Amino acid sequence: MAKSSEAVGWAARDPSGILSPFKFPRRANGEDDVTVKVLYCGVCHSDLHTLKNEWGFTMYPIVPGHEIVGVVTETGKNVEKFKVGDRVGVGVIVDSCRTCDICHQDLENYCPKVIFAYNSIHPDGTKTQGGYSDVMVVDQAYVLRFPDNLPPDAGAPLLCAGITVYSPMKYYGMTEPGKHLGVVGLGGLGHLAVKFGKAFGLKVTLISTSPKKEAEAINKLGADSFLLSTDPSKMKDAMGTMDYILDTVSAVHPLAPLLGLLKLNGKLVNVGLPDKPLELPMFPICLGRKLVGGSNIGGMKETQEMLDFCAEHNIVSDIELIHMDDINGAMERLAKSDVKYRFVIDVGNSSL
Repeated sequence: MAKSSEAVGWAARDPSGILSPFKFPRRANGEDDVTVKVLYCGVCHSDLHTLKNEWGFTMYPIVPGHEIVGVVTETGKNVEKFKVGDRVGVGVIVDSCRTCDICHQDLENYCPKVIFAYNSIHPDGTKTQGGYSDVMVVDQAYVLRFPDNLPPDAGAPLLCAGITVYSPMKYYGMTEPGKHLGVVGLGGLGHLAVKFGKAFGLKVTLISTSPKKEAEAINKLGADSFLLSTDPSKMKDAMGTMDYILDTVSAVHPLAPLLGLLKLNGKLVNVGLPDKPLELPMFPICLGRKLVGGSNIGGMKETQEMLDFCAEHNIVSDIELIHMDDINGAMERLAKSDVKYRFVIDVGNSSL
């Protein structure tokens, strides 16, 4: 039996969330596996939640990272889709049961036995560790072809932030040109939602509590308009004007004002994950035949479709590139939303 190899990453050992160098074993490259040298890894807000055990199920020590772009260095004998030297992506999912109805629908992200890039237990009993590390070993079915014309650094956040907004837009029909989309929150998810909305031909309004976001949304990202959600008169004027709202905010916030912005049959879809329940008023939902929905990343087939769509429409994340030894400062800034709009770790050029 082939021996495992030693990997080097940065891990948190306790709920302080402080990351520091950490050596750990990666499984040997099996017959269906692809070994990936990690070049870039995005920093997702869920990394921060997990590091600090804010969701209550962190298994320490933990190496985060699930927005990974790298290059193939080894393939198993059954691997035909990839070869050494290929540029690939690894996202949130690294395995699932493959046999349930959900997996058969290419919705592995909703499989009850889904295995995440980090903080999951693999069928062999080992704990998964993520992309804040030098190498990943992943089954070929959960590796993505990363388009040649997408920059690997700015493209890395597409593997979580990108698919998290693309999937609900497709599923809930937020793709009809000329329709009006509201995007709540201008962070890692929100700025990509604006870009996808414009690529689909929608009229896009950025909804924010911060007046400083107006110039960014319109001049930098191409939104058609800006709505300050703390201005009662502006909110009143905008009532009943939107076909869809994609809510990316992960903090506790009121939904009633957003429901008021929707037209008859409007859809409010949430992709943020606040740590406390949100209040859901039934009157505006029932009286306007409105829908409140949710969504969580996407399956492998749809994630590949999203990457190809981004390559076709030149969609990438706006990033701030950091080295691994900058990560703790970056996490402090991320907690204050002080980033435009995604940190990406230059793993390949970092001293781990």
